[in-house]
Amino acid sequence: MREVDPAPEHDGTALDRDDLARRYAYPPDPGRPWVRVNFVASADGAVAVGGLSTGLHAPGDREVFGVLRELADVVLVGAGTARAERYRGARTTPERRERRRARGQAAVPPIAVVSTRGDLDPGAGLFTDTSVPPLVLVAAAHADDARARLGGAGVDGEVVAASGDDPGATDPDAVLAALAARGLHRVLCEGGPALFGALLAAGRVDELCLSLAPQLAGGGIDRIVAGPALDDPRPLHLADVLRHGDGLLLRYLITPFE
Repeated sequence: MREVDPAPEHDGTALDRDDLARRYAYPPDPGRPWVRVNFVASADGAVAVGGLSTGLHAPGDREVFGVLRELADVVLVGAGTARAERYRGARTTPERRERRRARGQAAVPPIAVVSTRGDLDPGAGLFTDTSVPPLVLVAAAHADDARARLGGAGVDGEVVAASGDDPGATDPDAVLAALAARGLHRVLCEGGPALFGALLAAGRVDELCLSLAPQLAGGGIDRIVAGPALDDPRPLHLADVLRHGDGLLLRYLITPFE
């Protein structure tokens, strides 16, 4: 056992954006979708307060959130989270755009929404407040209806069928294959718990970034993973710990970098 962090009166050297970008860098050439999941949770495990993650206050989380989005090729999110959190297109700056171009990435990462039926509101900010058209990943059985609904409403975006053996459901492998076909390998999954659970059950999560908010939310709150329990818990390898005030920002690897 050893001390991870300096004493409270000495926070160590402050990290700037470039430092954070180096610490949170993806593998140099993953060659396949590398899935990084990012969540914030309270000290007693709450994933939301009042149904929203914004009710949790983890010092430093917003800075890391911005860096994670800047490094990603695509932001992956479930439809329920996109609705509840009122998702819109990724926000950026000229400096971020230039850094992304220098890495060979598109200037702005698209948002990819997993929605079994594709029953999204075409008037939502996801479609109307963005500089990059989103991807909507739906079950094959509902793809034509979703295209007619969204395309008929003049939505600028792409509806992609992403089913496995069951055409009536989305499949994690098919979702990631659809992203890979578009050259989107550095995947940042922002939830929600059901999507995280599906990816985890399929063995398709490589990394977890967890911001620990110094709050107690009480009982009756969902966890960051929803769905059936795993037969065997996945081991995690602690890759990084950052402290910001009373908050902790933890980074775990499931799949070690090669």
